[in-house]
Amino acid sequence: MTLALGCIADDYTGASDLANTLTRAGLRTVQTIGVPADDLALPEVDAVVVSLKSRSIEAGLAVSRSRAAETWLRGRGASHVLFKICSTFDSTDAGNIGPVMDALRADGGEGVVLVTPAFPETGRTVYQGNLFVGAVPLNESPLKDHPLNPMRDSSLVRVLARQSKTQVGLVDLATVARGADAVRARLAELAGKGVGAAIIDAVFDRDLETIGLVAAQHRLSVGASGIGLGLARALVSTGKVKSAAGSGGSDAAVGGPAACLAGSCSQATLQQIANAERAMAVLHLDQNRILTGADEVQRAIAWARPRLADGPVLIASSATPDQVAALQARHGRDAAGHAIEQAMADIAENLVKSGVRRLVVAGGETSGAVVDRLGIPGFLVGAEIAAGVPVLRAVGAEAGDMLLALKSGNFGGPEFFSDALGLMR
Repeated sequence: MTLALGCIADDYTGASDLANTLTRAGLRTVQTIGVPADDLALPEVDAVVVSLKSRSIEAGLAVSRSRAAETWLRGRGASHVLFKICSTFDSTDAGNIGPVMDALRADGGEGVVLVTPAFPETGRTVYQGNLFVGAVPLNESPLKDHPLNPMRDSSLVRVLARQSKTQVGLVDLATVARGADAVRARLAELAGKGVGAAIIDAVFDRDLETIGLVAAQHRLSVGASGIGLGLARALVSTGKVKSAAGSGGSDAAVGGPAACLAGSCSQATLQQIANAERAMAVLHLDQNRILTGADEVQRAIAWARPRLADGPVLIASSATPDQVAALQARHGRDAAGHAIEQAMADIAENLVKSGVRRLVVAGGETSGAVVDRLGIPGFLVGAEIAAGVPVLRAVGAEAGDMLLALKSGNFGGPEFFSDALGLMR
């Protein structure tokens, strides 16, 4: 296997988003869970997205896991590696975007790293270095209340500078609009000033194509699926990859019971859960009971098992920002998050033992916990459910043939759960 593009994603739903984007752009793509074992049989592909659960862990551990992934990708011929982050730049002043970027930059001998979370298709744009979510700056969006990584500053130059050991510069939209040569000249100028990372503006899809052409000539880039789209289009347009658009993962039906799990507390997911109540049986878990040792997992399984034969079920641990804040105040942020994630993983494991082979999971941390528990080493990318969310067919799963959908909290339309199940036959 000789890869045209290697990718390291800092969570599982973001990895699915990126794998979906690359597949739509014509790259044969596989998503792996962690660094693949040497004996994992993978098909011949153009790109591999290594999924890590490293977004919110201790920075040193995130760095070591990302380095291991990069080593594996470079060993398979990847001349360019994309460190895939969230399109809302989820991180704190301690990391993990800056520390991982610094380590991969040093390992690859990169000069200036292009950085952008822009993905206009999903409403994420960057202008004058400021990240916008739809029409509002990041710090005015619901992401300001993210339970793990509250985002209170829209200036990515400032945000990244607080995390990174290198100087951070800006390539503005006016430069991007003048084309790839103008971007290259600006990067050379920044490099001459000792700058090691550059936030680059992107407001339109054509900006991503310009960025992709430049980034593909470097060894490392950092960003969301938008820059992945730009890289993929550059690889196809320059003839380095022959487009395989439309030849995604196998569409053979799996059948059997289906279930949905929701752990995200985003406003989008909360609305999607409310809408799902009209289409399927829904159980809302009591987060306090999970944290105080009451057996919410067994209650959920006892509730779900007799209903699976009648249609899909949805089990939600999601809560409003105020409820999450109160829970974290009582139990601690990390302890609360870990307990709820593991409870959802317990439920997923029991559902699969009960015959569920089609599983929809909402929330990045929840998805990571569930996939780890199920021991799934990789996925083939199938049909797109919503922007950034594909149907995934498990590769090498202990439970056998399975279909999953892993959704970042803010992704998907109002009827996402029904839409997903409609494509997961």
